[in-house]
Parts: sequence; structure tokens; C-alpha cells
Amino acid sequence: MKRILFLGAAPTQLPPIRYALEQGHYVITCDYLPDNPGHALAHESHNVSTTDRDAVLALARRLEIDGVVAYASDPAAPTAAWVGNQLGLPSNPYDAVLTLARKDLFRAFLAANGFNVPRSQSFYEREAARAWARELGMPVFVKPVDSSGSKGVTCLEHEDDLDAAFDSALSFSREKKVVIEERIVRASYQVAGDGFIVDGKLAFRCWADEHFDRLCNGLVPIGESFPATHDEALLRVAHDETQRLLDLLGMKTGALNFDFIFTEDGRFWFLELGPRNGGCLIPEVIRYATDVDLIKYTVDAALGLDCSSLHMKPAHGHWSSYMIHSLDTGAFDSLWLSERMRGHIVEQSLWVKPGDAVRKYSGSHDILGTMILRFDSADQMREMMDHMENDVRVVVTEARE
Repeated sequence: MKRILFLGAAPTQLPPIRYALEQGHYVITCDYLPDNPGHALAHESHNVSTTDRDAVLALARRLEIDGVVAYASDPAAPTAAWVGNQLGLPSNPYDAVLTLARKDLFRAFLAANGFNVPRSQSFYEREAARAWARELGMPVFVKPVDSSGSKGVTCLEHEDDLDAAFDSALSFSREKKVVIEERIVRASYQVAGDGFIVDGKLAFRCWADEHFDRLCNGLVPIGESFPATHDEALLRVAHDETQRLLDLLGMKTGALNFDFIFTEDGRFWFLELGPRNGGCLIPEVIRYATDVDLIKYTVDAALGLDCSSLHMKPAHGHWSSYMIHSLDTGAFDSLWLSERMRGHIVEQSLWVKPGDAVRKYSGSHDILGTMILRFDSADQMREMMDHMENDVRVVVTEARE
């Protein structure tokens, strides 16, 4: 029986835990929230923060684990690499994973190696950040260097709002460091999705159009639709640039989560390349769309099992994930669905009950549930995903800004 340590036990992190249990592995979970549902599934659980690499390493040593997984978590990914490197378990180089997980290090790496990259600097002090924002000219993006799920991200239009944007980013940063970078105008949809590395090669990738809700925080994804609608020649450039990056970093195994854009002149720009599986049900939707189970490969790779069977497969059909969210702050009353939407729902999970406090959507921490959707055509999928307020609404009472 293989012993596998999962860093995180949140609702979005249940799929690999369930797979490991199905395979007969001994499952151990750890994070700082003892009520997270993954703990109830595990053989044993521990109240240890996934970002405390030395505490997790001590736990892993004591438990004599055979593999470690940080599923859908940027903050936990460096810890998983650190533990894997120290114990000689299947893993990627710690410095490479840290570079991908931290926006300041990633931007510096891209610039040093000839990738397209926005002008960007990172700051501990707000006045230095203010001076750089003035030099760039508005609008600029303000982000924590080490958060995920678009938490603490602001598109700053006016300098008068910099203090609030800086404080918001700071509140989501463990390093207490904030990125200020120029805004790059994209052509068409931002691209999301997941990939997987086998023996240093990008063996598989499945990309999607990313959707946002203009009625709340238009910077936070509310879902992805598969497959991506961009020209295949552009996506080949993205593939090749990803492989160049993996070679430079010495990445060898495991999942990748993508966010990138193309500009009007056809240039490719990395926004993020997370060294882990995507949230927002991306692996689950990819499984529906391609029959490729990246959840299985993530667990198997962490245990050093053979993953050579993984290869590219095109998406079939029209599939989306959707993050249920509120446009208002208040108390949850109900979830309203249009009649036409009901026919497209393949899976649905609601994490709140009547009376629970909900917030206006500002980041992944405000997600209230999830859906997997199937559509009849690409046009129908794009039209509905871009205007989901017509078909899905969270009803709240005592709404307030």
C-alpha cells in the first residue's frame, strides 16, 4: 500500500483523494482548516499549514510517505517540491516550482529568457509602487506576488485608488509584496486549461476560452469552455514556448495550469503557468472532453508510476465549467436556474445553504459551488457563458455593497 500525502483537503481538492482511495493507497491529508471535507475521507489528517514547508517535511518524514501532491494549489506547490526533493520522491526542482508559483520571480525569469512579458516590478513599500505606476501610466494591474485564484488583483484605472488596490493585494500576500505591471490588451479570449509533463516533455495539453463576469469582478474567471477557439497555428506557438520554458527550468513531471493571451499582432504572452492542476473543475471537464484523466496521472506521477501512456487527444463536443457566484453581498436564499440551463447541466455542486453569508464575487474564495455544462454548439456555449446572468442567479437577502 502506497502512502501519499495530499497538501490541502478543500472541496476542489477531493478528486485526487478519491482516486487514491479507489486505487487502494493510504491517504494522508494536511492543511490548516480541520473542517475541510477531504480530511473526512483520508485515513489520517493533520492540522499543518501547506505553506509551512519545514513542518510538512517533518510530517512527511515521520509518516514515511511514498508521494506528495499539491492539487489545484499554487501556495502548496513549492512545499510539495521541497518535500519531494528532500526525500528523493518524484518531483520537480524546488527553485523551478517557486519561480512558477511567484509572480515576481516568474516575470523576471520570462524577461531574462526572451519571452514576451509586461513591464513589471514588485514592491514591499507603497510609495515605490506608486512611482512605478506613474512611470507605466494607467491602467496597470496590481497583484499579490504569491496568491492564486485572482485574489487581491485590481486593474487600477486611477492613481487615487492605488492605496486601496495595494492594501488589497497586500492582504492576500504571504510575502507581503505587491506586483505593479502594465496591462497588455489581448485579442479574443484569454486562454486557460491544463497540461501534463512526462519525462520533461509537454505530453498533453487541453486549452479553453476563459470567461469572466463583467457584472462583478471582471478579472476573476467564472468558467472555461473547451476547446479553445484560437487558430491552431497560434496554439502551436504556445505549445512550443511552453516546452522551451520547461526545458529552461528543468521541469520533469506533473501537471501544469495555463493562463495566456495573444495580442492583435499575434504575439504569445504567458500570464501564469501554475506548477499544478487547475481549479475551476478544469481536470474534470478535460476528462469529459477528451477521456484523458489528469487526476489519475497526477497521483500516479507523484508515486513514480508509469505515465508513458499519456498522449495528446483532441477535445470532442462543447464543455464548460462554471463557478457559482453572487453578484451581491448578503444572506444566501436560493439558486435560480433558467429552464434552458437545466438541460445543459451535467454535474452540479452547491456549497452553501439558505441563510449562509455570501459575498459579492471578488476571487476564488467567494465561489459558492460549481457546475459542469455541455452545450450543443460552440456558438451556443460562448453566448451563454458570456451572459450567464440570464440563466444562473444567486438570490440573496439583505443585499448590500
